[in-house]
Amino acid sequence: MKFIETHDELREIYREPSEGAVRKELRLLEEHSKRFLSKSPFVLIGSQDDAGNADVTPRGDRPGFVVPLDDQTIAIPDRPGNNRLDTWENVVRNPSVGLIFLIPGMNETLRINGEARLTADADLRERFAVDGRPALAVLVVKIRALYMHCAKAFMRSQLWQPETWPDRSEMPTLGQIVRDQLALSVSSEELDAGLAEGYRKSLW
Repeated sequence: MKFIETHDELREIYREPSEGAVRKELRLLEEHSKRFLSKSPFVLIGSQDDAGNADVTPRGDRPGFVVPLDDQTIAIPDRPGNNRLDTWENVVRNPSVGLIFLIPGMNETLRINGEARLTADADLRERFAVDGRPALAVLVVKIRALYMHCAKAFMRSQLWQPETWPDRSEMPTLGQIVRDQLALSVSSEELDAGLAEGYRKSLW
């Protein structure tokens, strides 16, 4: 198998981008991107360490949980998780991140690329408190580029159309998956119950 390795080889397959596709890239938040952030409950964060090992992690919260600090800076609160800290370990080594924001039912997405820093600033953590629980930390992203991404991926996948979704019973539970992958002796029912209790106690 021959792989594509140069710009010229790429452009033998793909035409040049349109003027609009190039010009849509902005450097500052404006009314539409701010409104998108205010409605979005979900973001994917792409990062990599200083050796190039990449990671993508989901972050979800109540709509508008990502807040502009100014027209070139946004803040993303962190909540309790599995404490692997894959993304945060990457960020302290390499601050470059790529973000994709989603709004349920909307086929277009907002993309932001920038430089990220993690802070445990008490005032900022408290600003993102939910039910009296402040954020564990806050990711502050200085925007390098932002733009709206077209709907084609969501149209092709029919992601928001429930009639295309597989029946949940066709997939095992997370407890079943973990039990099989780790060859555990504990039952999947016990694992699922433990997961549910963990969600109940530490969602925020």
